[in-house]
Amino acid sequence: MQISSEGIKVGHPDIVADMIAANVIATILDREKKKGMTLDTMPHCGVEVFLGKGLCVVGGEVSTRAWIDLDKCVRDTVLSIGYNDSAVGLNANSLGVFNAIIPQSPDINIGTRADAGKYKEIGAGDQGIMYGFACDETPELLPLPFVLVNRMMRAFESCKNPLFAPDGKGQVSVDYDEKTGKPVRLVKVLMSNSIDYRYAKGKNACAIEKLAKQIAFESLKGWADKKTEFFFNPTGEWKAVNSCSAADSGVTGRKLVAQLYGGYPGAQLGGGAVVNKSPEKVDCSAAFGARYVAKNIVAAGLASKCSVQLAYAIGIAKPFSIYVNTFGTGKLDDEKLEKLIEKHFDLTPAGMIQKFDLLNSDIYRRIPRTLFLDNYPWEKTDTAKLLKKDAKVK
Repeated sequence: MQISSEGIKVGHPDIVADMIAANVIATILDREKKKGMTLDTMPHCGVEVFLGKGLCVVGGEVSTRAWIDLDKCVRDTVLSIGYNDSAVGLNANSLGVFNAIIPQSPDINIGTRADAGKYKEIGAGDQGIMYGFACDETPELLPLPFVLVNRMMRAFESCKNPLFAPDGKGQVSVDYDEKTGKPVRLVKVLMSNSIDYRYAKGKNACAIEKLAKQIAFESLKGWADKKTEFFFNPTGEWKAVNSCSAADSGVTGRKLVAQLYGGYPGAQLGGGAVVNKSPEKVDCSAAFGARYVAKNIVAAGLASKCSVQLAYAIGIAKPFSIYVNTFGTGKLDDEKLEKLIEKHFDLTPAGMIQKFDLLNSDIYRRIPRTLFLDNYPWEKTDTAKLLKKDAKVK
């Protein structure tokens, strides 16, 4: 039984779009902070980005007291990724930036402010269903294929070899024991990366593939072995000049599977895009909240695998419903876990904003790479002991 997960480099056009949207929100948060931002005065943002050949359209809805230089924000983001020349598929210096942002609907805005609206609280910015997932396959309490493919993506991003241009994707396949359900070995590795031949220095395709294999296998230490199959640029060629938006458009939210658990079976997706929204929108905050809950349940030893569903109604703070599935691995009934969640976790937008520091602009600038594999507040297991004690299980 093989399970695969995919990952993306930050230079993939869809992630570039995510990075632009997240940096727009981060820049607004920086400006709002200088104005004495509180939960009542926080900005409300839903930013969408389309990246095409030589063009970036930034649209969506924003309610803020701040002004930002959108053109500069977009260009700085794209430059920081390494897109400074058309030879690598995108040049931030010549990019056309079109501003299509409009004010947020007052009917939505009133339901997300504690000083206004029907319930006088920060209600959910929209209705929606979000999922969180955790399992005990890795120290991070994430699926092994997801962890491995992201390790490889970060290795190619940080290798400092300009031969490997910013745009790239990867995939790994892990063999699982059918009786125990545990991972056994890494079977296949796929790496696709655009090549900037200005830095090839006489290297042919075989030499480039050998170098790519070295980077990949070093990052996959402990799981890759001599029998692991490696595939690099399987079409045979990927020139950097034909990468990013020169060859493929970028759109916010289009890489949710790769960002959220890598397509691991049982780790469902819900809601919409995460990194392009301010945190009163539960697509953002509850994606982190559900992950935090699931991770703490597994860390407490109450299950070896756990999925948590949170549902919300627009304008109402508390979850509409909570559903838990431990896939038969739970130490107590899933219904009892649901009651523990209601008791020990504040899953209102305000509670999650404060718990996870979601008005921190630094967090927004980091999350498009991966929503979990970092020292984020929602990755803490600080509620695990309390859950274990209350559950009264050994």
